[in-house]
Amino acid sequence: MKYGFIGCGNMGGAVARAVCKGAGAEDVLLANRTPAKAQALAAELGCACGTNEEVASICDFIFLGVKPQMMADMLDELAPVLESRAESRPFVLVTMAAGLSMQQIRMMAGSGYPIIRMMPNTPVALGDGMIQYCYDDVEPARMAEWLAAMAPAGRLDEVPESLMDAASAVSGCGPAWAYQFIEALADGGVAAGLPRAKAQEYAAQMLLGSARMVLESGKHPGELKDAVCSPGGSTIQGVRLLEERAFRGAVTDAVLAAYEKTKDLGKK
Repeated sequence: MKYGFIGCGNMGGAVARAVCKGAGAEDVLLANRTPAKAQALAAELGCACGTNEEVASICDFIFLGVKPQMMADMLDELAPVLESRAESRPFVLVTMAAGLSMQQIRMMAGSGYPIIRMMPNTPVALGDGMIQYCYDDVEPARMAEWLAAMAPAGRLDEVPESLMDAASAVSGCGPAWAYQFIEALADGGVAAGLPRAKAQEYAAQMLLGSARMVLESGKHPGELKDAVCSPGGSTIQGVRLLEERAFRGAVTDAVLAAYEKTKDLGKK
């Protein structure tokens, strides 16, 4: 097996879905603290499931999808397995844990193994994710292999490790706030008389299209916003109200709060 996943929760499962598309389900092995979760996902994707020890023993890329606070104990248990195969069959650790640096993961694993640190978000399950990554001591051929396997997940962007926590606060946490925004827009539509299903569909499609406008036009969001605001029109009145309610300041503060929390996770 080339690709092994330890942890099949929301994030680990989403990345596993993408890798099954990019590399083939026959090369993917899943493990989870609750075996039934790994078994259900494996049955859905057509891949195999096993134990943490099996993933650590045979996989070339070992995706670490457990929570940051659980990482040390999990890697401590697997350290002897990793050490025993390090020379005969080298591997790459792939960490998805928010706040934990590559050096911290290596210390927990017991040695300076080749490592990739990635920050995905849940839309990778649909192929529309945003994944930042950095790496150390990974051979170019191995990196190319990993990037090819991850390609179906969405956009990948290499960044310095010093920016990973900030990236996590924007695109890793951001989907939750986007869903809040969609829900709030739909609530407004319902208050104005729309059926709930239609209001939610309109809000979600609007956000999807607007995001594409930003990415594909290359224009500043402020310029695109101005293009929607006719003089004396309805939209500028909504913009005025959002400014009065400190909409942009609240969103900025949410990003900074998530950033500070992420940094705290790496200190524990």
